[in-house]
Amino acid sequence: MTTPWGELALARFPEDPRDRLRAWDAADTYLLRHLAERATDLSGTVVVVGDRWGALATALAAHRPVQITDSCLGQEATRRSLARNGVETGTVRLLTTQDAPPDRIDVLLVRVPKSLALLEDQLLRLAPTVHEGTVVVGTGMVKEIHTSTLELFERVLGPTRTSLAERKARLILCTPDPSAREAGRPASPWPYRYTLPDDVGVVSGRTVVNHAGVFCADRLDIGTRFFLRHLPDGRDVRRVVDLGCGNGVVGTAMALAHPEAEVLFTDESFQAVASAEATYRANGVPGHAEFRVGDGLDGVPSGSVDLVLNNPPFHSHQAMTDATAWRMFTGARRVLRPGGELWVVGNRHLGYHVKLRRLFGNSRLVAGDPKFVVLRAVKR
Repeated sequence: MTTPWGELALARFPEDPRDRLRAWDAADTYLLRHLAERATDLSGTVVVVGDRWGALATALAAHRPVQITDSCLGQEATRRSLARNGVETGTVRLLTTQDAPPDRIDVLLVRVPKSLALLEDQLLRLAPTVHEGTVVVGTGMVKEIHTSTLELFERVLGPTRTSLAERKARLILCTPDPSAREAGRPASPWPYRYTLPDDVGVVSGRTVVNHAGVFCADRLDIGTRFFLRHLPDGRDVRRVVDLGCGNGVVGTAMALAHPEAEVLFTDESFQAVASAEATYRANGVPGHAEFRVGDGLDGVPSGSVDLVLNNPPFHSHQAMTDATAWRMFTGARRVLRPGGELWVVGNRHLGYHVKLRRLFGNSRLVAGDPKFVVLRAVKR
């Protein structure tokens, strides 16, 4: 990536030589160029929110920025990019969306996330530490910035306008108004709680807790609803993994039905794992559970799991890809004991049965409707 301060070598994480997606885009370079052209004072506390693969934090490393991210993969990409460019990791302070922000922010740089809810949550958390002189600049591709995005900046922080578009990217320029904000700052609706419908098995009528940014944060998505109706009976399982757990409702259902089982909830999103733990605790589930933010099943011993439950994502930010699903399936095969099972729900058109047959040598349709399928693969 070319920046006003030189060339940087960047990569996504995990690195895949077959993946042609870059670790930055025009929105990142537009923001960096804007800072340089206006000689923005970066001597104070610089906070970078939503830096997807560490491009912004790495480019600004000389100013010792604070990076706030929801993705442990994005965090690891940042660490590796810093090392790749000869910068000590400690130069950038790495925080998660669940951590307390700095007490004072002098420059706030926001890479607009796909989730408007996550943007709302983060702006509300950061607003008390922004002052009248804070430079606030958001960035994103044109298709990512909507009227609702601008209204949110204005409602939470102060007067907001946009730049002209360049290479399909745009900047959000916000002037903080602490006095007006103190008078009318909205209360945060996050985390959000709702009650499950009465047709989803053992979790019917139970409580779900969602932190901002988790998929379908205000309702049960139809794929998970279908999965909950067709979960395995799990009579002989001792260790279960809810892989890509989201709000944890699938793993919680297994824990309720089989209190003797140990359930591991894992996701690459800090918001998701916090939601899963809150959902599990809210329902007073007996038994033992572990909550882990990580890269899929890394760190889980091989051959140690009886059952993996998975609703894999098929988007990475705005890009559609099956790379995440393939890595999840490969990881599941490694951690399953012989005879252990992977159960997957997905859109019918994604053709997951082909991947499962290639990897496991088998795949059986458990249930299906015009939109979704539940598939079962057994490790031989």
